[in-house]
Amino acid sequence: MIAFYSNRHGNSEIYLVNADGAGLRRLTDNSATDQGPAISPDGAQIAFVSDRDGNREIYLMSADGSNPRRLTNNAAYDSHPAWSPDGTQIAFVSERDGNREIYVLEIAAIEQGSGEPRRLTHDPADDMRPAWSPDGKQIAFNSERDGNWEIYVMDPTGGGLRRLTESAAWEIFPSWSPEGTMIAYRYSAARSWDGNVWVMNADGSEPRQLTHDPGNDENPSWSPDGAQIVFQSDRYADPGTAGTENYNFELLIIDADGGNIRRLTDQPGGDYWPAWGPVMDAE
Repeated sequence: MIAFYSNRHGNSEIYLVNADGAGLRRLTDNSATDQGPAISPDGAQIAFVSDRDGNREIYLMSADGSNPRRLTNNAAYDSHPAWSPDGTQIAFVSERDGNREIYVLEIAAIEQGSGEPRRLTHDPADDMRPAWSPDGKQIAFNSERDGNWEIYVMDPTGGGLRRLTESAAWEIFPSWSPEGTMIAYRYSAARSWDGNVWVMNADGSEPRQLTHDPGNDENPSWSPDGAQIVFQSDRYADPGTAGTENYNFELLIIDADGGNIRRLTDQPGGDYWPAWGPVMDAE
C-alpha cells in the first residue's frame, strides 16, 4: 500500500491506495491539516504530522485510521517522521531549539510518559527529511550546512557524519532502497523547486537520473521489493494555477531502472508525500 496526503476533498488528509490505483481509502477526517505519512515497518501503524491540537506535532494511528494519538507536544513545529527499521523509534524534524534539527524519540517511552526526544544534529543550518537505513545503522538527511542542499548520513546517535553529495545542485529528500544499497532523491540543477528523481549508490557514488521532466518530480519512496519507486509530480498541472491550492500534483510510479513510468492518481487538487509500505491491500 501507498500512503499519501491530499487536499482532493478540500482539506489536507491522509489516504491509502493500492499500487495499481485501486482501493483508495481516506484515513483521517479532521478540520485541521494532516500530512507527511510514514508507514511502520510492520505495516500496522502510520506516523503523520497534524496541527489538530494547535501546532504541528507528530501523531501515530493504526493503519486503518483508528486510534490516533499525539507523540510530540511542543510549541515548535515538528515534522518529517521516519521510522527505525525495528519500529521502536521515530526520527523527526523540529524547530524547538530555534532552527530545524533532527531528533529521535522512543515510541514506548513517549507513550508511557517516561521519555523525551533526543537531539541528533547541532548545526546553525537547517537539517531535514531524515530517512533510516534498512539495517538501522545510518540516518540519511538533507542539510544546507555547507551552503547548499546536500545529502548526508550519520549514525543513530548523531555521530559519524558523512556527506554523500557534493554539487552545485540541490539534492534532497533521500529514500533508501529496501536492501540498503541505493538512495533515491530529488536533484535540481537549477537549485529551485523544479527537479527530477535520481538514484545513487548508498555511498554517494554513481548518481544517475531516473525521471526527465521540466517540472517537479520529488518525494521518492521505494516499493518493499525494491523494484519500483513512487513519487509526486506536477507534470500534469495547469501552469495557470501555480501558487494556488488548485495546482495539481499527482502520484506516479516508475521502475527502479527508470523504465515503465505510469500515473497512479488522477484527481483535482494535490496528492503529496507518498510512502510505500507493507500495508495489507484495501478491499
